[in-house]
Amino acid sequence: MQTAITRIHDPARALAYFEDKLAFTVGPVELERLVKSGDGNIVIVDVREVEDFAKSHIPGAINLPRGTWAGALGLSKHKTNIVYCYALLCHLAASACVEFAAKGYPVMELEGGFKAWEEQEFDIEHETSNRLKKVHERLVNRRHMVTRS
Repeated sequence: MQTAITRIHDPARALAYFEDKLAFTVGPVELERLVKSGDGNIVIVDVREVEDFAKSHIPGAINLPRGTWAGALGLSKHKTNIVYCYALLCHLAASACVEFAAKGYPVMELEGGFKAWEEQEFDIEHETSNRLKKVHERLVNRRHMVTRS
């Protein structure tokens, strides 16, 4: 099936769009290079559900599923927080970026999400490697204790 282009797009709008895209997104290959270089200026943020994060995630990522965004535990206002969700068509990471940016956190979105990372066959970690697991568990337990009081 052949598609015809019926209008010519405004080059100034295209320039603004692609400048913003480059400023606020990172591809899996670029992120993998940052991870391997040990770049200390990034925080990798997985906003998928806890169970999916436990199965596998990008090395060094912290897990902030939707219900935990208000606390923003583990984010940094002095580093770029690179946020990812499930796949290209998932808007969970974009939604998280809106919320985090509104709170003053520098953010970028990983294009293609975790699926794009896996398709490149880059390294992954499992829950036992996550350094913030115990903090998350303590917060959940603390909430249960407060609601019982």
